[in-house]
Amino acid sequence: MNQPNILLLFTDQQRYDTVASLGNPVIRTPSLDRLVREGTAFERCYTSSPVCVAARCALMTGLPAHQTGCFDNENMPQDVTSYVERLQAAGYQTHGVGKMHFMPDHARPWGFQSRDISEEVNEDEDHYKDFVAANGYNHVDEVNGIRSEYYYIPQPCQLPARLTNTHWVADRSIDFLQRRDRSRPFFLMSSFIRPHPPFDPPTPWNKLYRAAEMEDPHIPEHPGEFRTFWNELQTRYKYRGAWGRDRMLMRTLRSAYYGCISFIDYQIGRILETLGDEADNTVILFTADHGELLGDYGCVGKRTMQEVSARIPLIARWPGVLKPGERSTVPVSLLDVHQTILDAAGAEMDTHPERDSLRNLAQRSAPRTVFSQFSKRAYAQYLASDGQWKYSYSAPDRRETLVDLTNDPKESRNLAEKPEARPHLERLRQDLWQRYQRDGYTDAVTDEGWKEHPQPALSEDPERDVIYQDSANTDDRLKALGPDYYRPVTVTGPDAVRCLLEIIRNA
Repeated sequence: MNQPNILLLFTDQQRYDTVASLGNPVIRTPSLDRLVREGTAFERCYTSSPVCVAARCALMTGLPAHQTGCFDNENMPQDVTSYVERLQAAGYQTHGVGKMHFMPDHARPWGFQSRDISEEVNEDEDHYKDFVAANGYNHVDEVNGIRSEYYYIPQPCQLPARLTNTHWVADRSIDFLQRRDRSRPFFLMSSFIRPHPPFDPPTPWNKLYRAAEMEDPHIPEHPGEFRTFWNELQTRYKYRGAWGRDRMLMRTLRSAYYGCISFIDYQIGRILETLGDEADNTVILFTADHGELLGDYGCVGKRTMQEVSARIPLIARWPGVLKPGERSTVPVSLLDVHQTILDAAGAEMDTHPERDSLRNLAQRSAPRTVFSQFSKRAYAQYLASDGQWKYSYSAPDRRETLVDLTNDPKESRNLAEKPEARPHLERLRQDLWQRYQRDGYTDAVTDEGWKEHPQPALSEDPERDVIYQDSANTDDRLKALGPDYYRPVTVTGPDAVRCLLEIIRNA
């Protein structure tokens, strides 16, 4: 068979509602709009897990979190064959650019024959950081933006546009396309760190959107019906808790987030231009690992099952297979992206009850339910959606949520207690229960239903849950100021700074 080239364009923390031609009247995304015109947009795509490593693990392995044991930003299984390894075995030249988040070993190839490596923080091998230093900016410790207290504050970019990670990912992708082995098909994954925070689009992209034109965050009449333990915890440790909410700040944050996305869109345009006529023999997929709350429900971050956190964009351009300009409302997930890539390549692939090729799903008329999970046991969040209704369960809150996505697309009303909606809740809940019972996943369910664990409690002190994510040499830099200025970070009480990894380990 004629094996097509495959290009996977992957962003980090991009919510589903950030493509102009798919309904956002403010954002400008001409390159993504082109892919929508030339491909099929899957408008009900969910991440397999709304956090970076777990989502990428599901994509790489084609397996959900409860089967890999990767539920958060923690170690991925080392004994599972990745789809990239299968592509390599099928004769593809495989190259990866940018953030992969392979844990515990970021340098492990996972099937990539070559890589331009760029991770977020504190990695010994990082080609992008070497590139920045070689261009005279070795004084910039946090080349991907300043975290900790500044994590969710829109900030000036410390680099010119041409030296940013977003531009670098496009440069390295273009370089690969120009020098690749033309005797065999290629697989290229171009993985952008943005729009993951910190939100710091470079000049002039930082002024492309203004706070005054941004919508306020979505705060329904009863936000407490949707806010979970994880909504509250991560909003606290990202310094945007109850004492860190500011309406104009959140609108400015959104404008910077949009600026990051438009800058990525511009770089995607450069990659597509380089591809040129080869696009006719290239399957192009655009998607993300998870979304971003961006102030909705009074929260930031991901790790929850609200649509803006768990639902992601997915556009597939597959010449001769998927119809140009089509919009599909069949629910799909990152597991299906895994299967689609292998299907397009004609590579060896296993069957799994939760994944199918987009080739088949675009034509599907039968009902389908997709799933998502974050964390485990007492801290777990679960989701099941058939595209029209969405059910979620928060284990630490022991609370169910049901949303009618057709009539309430922004998720403003929880119908879990409404008798008229009960059949939909019971059907989707049963789908989740049967899924875990089928796989023997007893951490989630018993024969009677959801397994109850001791409920974790949030501290009444919102400062207890803040964390620091500084670069590795921050303390050394501060010590160099001398004893008159430097002093170790001190906190109030033994629990004032609690590391999120402690929760992951104990979950």
